Formats: sequence, structure tokens, C-alpha cells
Amino acid sequence: MQYQKTGPVLVIGAILAPIVLVLSIILFGGGSQAAADVCSPSGGSVSVDESKLPKVAVASYQGEQLKNAALVINAGKALGLSARGQTIGVMTAMGESGLRVLDYGDGPGPDSRGLFQQRDNGAWGSYQDRMSPTTSATNFFKALQKVSGWEKLEPTTAAHRVQRNADPFHYQSYWPAAVEVVVALGDVKTTDAGGESFCGIPGESGKGDDLPWRTAQIYQPSPLWL
Repeated sequence: MQYQKTGPVLVIGAILAPIVLVLSIILFGGGSQAAADVCSPSGGSVSVDESKLPKVAVASYQGEQLKNAALVINAGKALGLSARGQTIGVMTAMGESGLRVLDYGDGPGPDSRGLFQQRDNGAWGSYQDRMSPTTSATNFFKALQKVSGWEKLEPTTAAHRVQRNADPFHYQSYWPAAVEVVVALGDVKTTDAGGESFCGIPGESGKGDDLPWRTAQIYQPSPLWL
């Protein structure tokens, strides 16, 4: 009797094995990028092919903005940063310049320039360095790496430790868009095998804005400084 049951069991197993394999690939991912790369502190780096950027807007960013985001991401890749670190860079550039290379600052920082609104204080290189997306991003990431335990800090806190702006929660509202852009440009996932997202935004949401103000006159001070 025992041997009579073995045949059907083997047949059923042979039928189910390919189905289980396909479901495993669907649920757990079969690509080179691990799930949750973007938001997990232990996730691998993301790289972007700058010649294959989306033709449509991603999280309201498009064209030159997405190209600048790609340059930031690849600068982080060159330094071996995790995808989370790369996303912090994109988030910071969104909060500082809207992913545009700005040739002006504001009242508190009239000498601020570039994607990261870096000051002319000797810490961020020359004017050309600050106006270069790749060089300015590289210098931002090098400063980020010097922040103790930055990988496990809330993204806005990690960025604030580098930028030293008025509001430590200023960048928080840009995190979802930064995740969306990195996911789209790097073709990665933001959830683990069980569908649990690592991209939540912990802590309190900051209100207000820093520099530059989108509708402000050049050099107009931020209300946070009044």
C-alpha cells in the first residue's frame, strides 16, 4: 500500500514544483536588485543609465530634474553608498533646489549654489564644484558618511546633520518623492517578500520650507529666519 501511494505523490510534486517556483519569483523577486533596497540601511547600491531616463514626469519631476537625480544616484554609487544613502541625497537636493542647479541663494545664504545649495565657505569646493551635480553630490555624500550612525537615522535628520539648515524636519516631506524617483530610475522595489514597506517616514512631519523658496524673490529671507 505504501508503494502504491508513492507514484501519485511524485506526480503531484512534479506538477506543483514549477508552479511554486514561479510564485516564489513573483513574491520574492528574481532580479539582481533585492527587495527593499531603496529603504533598507543594508540594501545594495542603485545605478542609473542616464541615457534611458523616463520621458514622463516622476513624482512631478521631469527632464533636467530627473537627469540631475540620476547624477546624484550615480555619485552615491561611485562611493559605494547603500540605496538608502543615495535616496537621502536625492531627497536633500529636492528640498534644497527642486533638483535644479541654481546659480543663486537666499537671504541667510546668498552665496549658496547648486543642487545642494552649498555655501562658499571652503567646505564644498570651488564655484565650479558646487555647480556640478556630480561633484556637489559627491561632496554631500562624503560629508554624510562622516555623520555617526547616519545609516540608521531618520532621513531628514541625516540630511540636516550635513546641511545644518534651520528646520531639521525640512526634508521629511520630500522623502516619498525621492523614493519614487529612485525606484523609477533604478528599477528597484520598496517592499520585502511579505509586502512590508521599509519606506515609512518616522518621526514628526516638519512644516514650512527652507531655501530656496519657489515663489520668492532672489535673496528673500525664509520666514523661518524671521
